[in-house]
Amino acid sequence: MNKKPLQGKIAVVAGATRGAGRGIAVSLGEAGATVYCTGRSVSGSPSDLNRTETIDETAALVTAAGGIGIPVKVDHTVPAQVAALFERIKSEQDGQLDILVNNIWGGEKLIEWEAPFWEHSLENGLLVQERAVKAHLITSYYGAPLMLARKSGLIIEVTDGIDYRYRGNLFYSLAKISPIHLAEAMAAELRPHGVSAVAVTPGFLRSEEMLEHFGVTESNWRDAVHSGKPQAEHFGQSETPRFVGRGIAALAGDPAVAEKSGKVYPSWELSDEYGFEDIDGRRPHWGRYAKEHGFL
Repeated sequence: MNKKPLQGKIAVVAGATRGAGRGIAVSLGEAGATVYCTGRSVSGSPSDLNRTETIDETAALVTAAGGIGIPVKVDHTVPAQVAALFERIKSEQDGQLDILVNNIWGGEKLIEWEAPFWEHSLENGLLVQERAVKAHLITSYYGAPLMLARKSGLIIEVTDGIDYRYRGNLFYSLAKISPIHLAEAMAAELRPHGVSAVAVTPGFLRSEEMLEHFGVTESNWRDAVHSGKPQAEHFGQSETPRFVGRGIAALAGDPAVAEKSGKVYPSWELSDEYGFEDIDGRRPHWGRYAKEHGFL
């Protein structure tokens, strides 16, 4: 078995600062890829989310995992910055781009979960679309031509959920359903050119923010299950960001990935197909658990 199936591959993870983005970037590095880790938070200059994680840290973790991590500060809602990113890759990597992961989100503090859309802040609701939909379009617009020139490559849209059902808030639903259709539509237009596009979702993601919400760390995360907080009873089925990351690395290394183009894949189904585990040795299956509990 090749322990570094993505050796020599060039990847961009747009939105690699924390959460799923960091897990994906590190997992691609674990598989041997060179990963451009982009985002707005760099050492000494956090984004408006004002969190401590930075793309510099993510890039260092990519390198430590066995790849090459390259941090690049990019606001993916600004076309000129995105264009400059891919011009840099074109120059530094001789035009090679094999994997593009659209994971930009930035909506953590913008969704008003209890508000119907007509009472929700319109400014915040539209900003979510700016970051989670428009930024993905901008990034693919400038990244796809590098793949088209080589007639190969994979674009991955990271989302939440596997279908078009309502997700508890109109603005959140629109932001998370849109990447599924982006993958489907891009796949249709890219297929004649040898480039593929898929959407991928994690299950119950045990991100840095979620750990903080439950007042636990990765070392004692199971304590949250009995905390009495909303959704705590389901936290035992959570997965680290590396689980979906390993799923994306497996997809990127699949020589038959073109056959999957246009569809959406959850982390648990990718684990079933490719046989990988989470970094804690578990193989959480949010799909099966959710069906058993009647909410999927």
